[in-house]
Amino acid sequence: MTAPLHKDSWQYRQLNALNPGLQTLSDGLDDLVQAGHPVIACTADLQYSNGLSKFAAAHPDRFVQFGISEQNMVSAAAGMAAAGSMPFVATFASFLALLCCEQIRTDVAYSALPVRLIGHHTGISLGFYGTSHHATEDIAIMRSIADLTVVAPADNAQLRAAIRASATHAQPIYFRIGRGRDPNVYEAGAPFEFGKAIWHGEGDDLTIIATGSMVHPALEATRALRAKGHSVGFIDMHTIKPLDRAAILKAATTSRTLMTVEEHNVLGGLGGAVAEVLADEGAGCRLIRHGIEDEYSLIAPPTHLYAHYKLDADGIAERANAALG
Repeated sequence: MTAPLHKDSWQYRQLNALNPGLQTLSDGLDDLVQAGHPVIACTADLQYSNGLSKFAAAHPDRFVQFGISEQNMVSAAAGMAAAGSMPFVATFASFLALLCCEQIRTDVAYSALPVRLIGHHTGISLGFYGTSHHATEDIAIMRSIADLTVVAPADNAQLRAAIRASATHAQPIYFRIGRGRDPNVYEAGAPFEFGKAIWHGEGDDLTIIATGSMVHPALEATRALRAKGHSVGFIDMHTIKPLDRAAILKAATTSRTLMTVEEHNVLGGLGGAVAEVLADEGAGCRLIRHGIEDEYSLIAPPTHLYAHYKLDADGIAERANAALG
């Protein structure tokens, strides 16, 4: 008889045998319910992957299970918002951003409805589930839709803070989150403001600008570079749209080189957004875009993929060292 997988092995985690790490999503929605907001949580047969099973148990009258019907779910959420509710729609980011793009654009954003779109398991975090489940184009798609805010929290604490902040945000929002297992960067209750980047120090040689799941490993790389005597700044660009242009231009005047880090295709994502600002303003600063080159990502366990694409702390530090010459 085969011995059971050890609970710390990547196989065990990948098969979702552990409790999902996204229960913070339920906690954040519960915060809004307790504050009196008309929250409705919607998912497409993934409540055990995105942690909404906790919310469903606590608030069954506020939970709608759509089954594998993502496009219908987004359109229905638009109707809920038009009727005065505050719907949060959650499914795999690859399905939400690609499959439901038309419904998001026309039913939600064009109609200016305050639907909150939760794209979870972004980037390459679903590992060997394959290309159909990898979401490396979603930032490019979502930030091209007018009047849609795009935010990628770095950890569970920032996700919960962003959900609370969304209560008074008039526009529809696309939340880009991973598997809920990113190491902590922030303490619970840390301040959060849409469109306002968070600085973790300035640097003369290089400023690293990261978003979402890449904030923690990029911060680790920044600390390693500083320990070697390099002057390296760091920006958590949690909101990709609207982008904090002032933070980018400040970094461009203080550092000789900027480097963006994202779990996304280097085309159209955070790096592209930063490049647009530099070009618009005529800022004479070198920019390196670090992410997945213009390719379909390989199929392997997430840890192996992060190492392969140099999106772990060691790989980011290696890429940054090369940029420093």
